[in-house]
Amino acid sequence: MTGDWWEYLLIFVVSAGLCWFLTPVAIRLAIRTGVMDQPGGHKGHRSPVPYLGGMAIVVSFAGSVAVAAIIRPPYSGIDELVVVLALAVGLAVVGLLDDLWDLSPLVRLILEIGAGFALWQVGAGVQIVGSGWVDVVVTVFWVVGVTNAFNLLDNMDGLAAGLAGIACLGYFAIAATNGQYLVAGLSMGLAGCALGFLRHNFHPARIYMGDGGALFLGFLVAYLGIKLRFDGARSVSFLVPVVVCSVAILDTTLVTVSRLVTGRSPFEGGRDHMSHRLVKLGLPVRVAVASVYSAAVGISVLALVASRVDQVSAWILAVLVGLTLFVVGVLLWFVPVYPESRSRHFAITEQPEVPGAG
Repeated sequence: MTGDWWEYLLIFVVSAGLCWFLTPVAIRLAIRTGVMDQPGGHKGHRSPVPYLGGMAIVVSFAGSVAVAAIIRPPYSGIDELVVVLALAVGLAVVGLLDDLWDLSPLVRLILEIGAGFALWQVGAGVQIVGSGWVDVVVTVFWVVGVTNAFNLLDNMDGLAAGLAGIACLGYFAIAATNGQYLVAGLSMGLAGCALGFLRHNFHPARIYMGDGGALFLGFLVAYLGIKLRFDGARSVSFLVPVVVCSVAILDTTLVTVSRLVTGRSPFEGGRDHMSHRLVKLGLPVRVAVASVYSAAVGISVLALVASRVDQVSAWILAVLVGLTLFVVGVLLWFVPVYPESRSRHFAITEQPEVPGAG
């Protein structure tokens, strides 16, 4: 595959258009079969919303890749690509089954670990230290972490799809400028699917992607991040995708830590994500989601810069991004999102006046 700009544009337009077209089909199919996300509990919607949006994303991306491979076969890596697509589709099926029947989190975790190990087995794993067992552990940790991060991001209309699209566009820019044309093409295809789906998923959402779509997107974002390799130190090659995905990583870390500290299971649902906390601060849903988008776009630009500078400068940029997100995470931590935290908040802010107090 060459690096002509019109080919990338064609990949994006075809995949986005296909997903745009297939998503209403998925809506009608979900309504006809009763595959609906029912309101209640921690969920914010008030009426049933169709699932199966993830299937439109899966079919669009797999179909686009298959057609592109037939028209312009890649010079190498076709076997790896087949394995990766099979793993991604397999996780999408697992996610769909979870949407329908609530699988155990342990089952999903085991399968995600298996998918990460399979990537390493076909030579698509992380290469940082050159030690087999260390690299396989890092590969599995990265795949499981990013896959679940994007699954957790599917908590507000348009958030997961939009951030996946932004991350893939960031990958595309980095890969294209470093001559990784296959990675650039796959990134554009996945970005097109995510943003084509976003047309029907932005607030107020007409359809949800469900765990099937979120696991599919998350796994492929993790894989493409591993494949971003360019001239320079190995640590920088791995550092760049971490920066690209840092907003998703922040949300996962914030939710996991806050739930553990308050005695909740990190696997349960809840309205304690970064986006929910922004809404609690008074932002409308669209503005809260757009704010997260803006942060992700800015960070992706910095990741592109980090991929083009020397190792020391790249680490400085990464540390600055990390410190900034840490401060944001600490500030969002204090937003009252749990019943007991709201009680404490009101007890502090609404104390009765003390007679004679100045």
